[in-house]
Amino acid sequence: MTFAPRTWVVGEVVTAALLNQEIRDQFNTFFGAWTDYSGTFVWGAEVGSQPAIGNGTIVARYLKVGRTVDYLHRITMGSTTTYGDGGGTPSAANYYFSLPVAPSSTWSGHRSQTVVWRDDSASLNQIGVGVVSTVNHANGSLRQISTPGTASAPFWDSVAPFASLAASDVFYHQGRYEAAA
Repeated sequence: MTFAPRTWVVGEVVTAALLNQEIRDQFNTFFGAWTDYSGTFVWGAEVGSQPAIGNGTIVARYLKVGRTVDYLHRITMGSTTTYGDGGGTPSAANYYFSLPVAPSSTWSGHRSQTVVWRDDSASLNQIGVGVVSTVNHANGSLRQISTPGTASAPFWDSVAPFASLAASDVFYHQGRYEAAA
């Protein structure tokens, strides 16, 4: 991640160490490794009991350059993964997925986040559009707004966009947004 540039003082002696920090190190942050946030990633439901990954896997990574955040999520369902109950109405659960850093307030509601669901057992993919939201999580979240080709409500949950989730099914999310700071 980038850091605040130095404020230079008139008459200050410029050294190699200062130049390395201010030029080389800042520049290298643009090409640094992505940061893993799988340990703090939240997969939740807006209604009812919460889903739990169980023995599935979550990979959540991001790269922040300035205030631009690129992120990738891959959630693979396991045999002990539970999907929440939607408060008794599974199609009302509407999943959300946490973002790594808080989005700018002007970015909330932006609808260009790409979401791919993969149902391995049926060899089907479903592409949708997500929205960056400032609700549900301290750093904001990614929520469903559109699943083209489905007759159901535009939610992500245990029954949409596929009839039922099972072990080996995968959610892929990727996107870019402006961070608050």
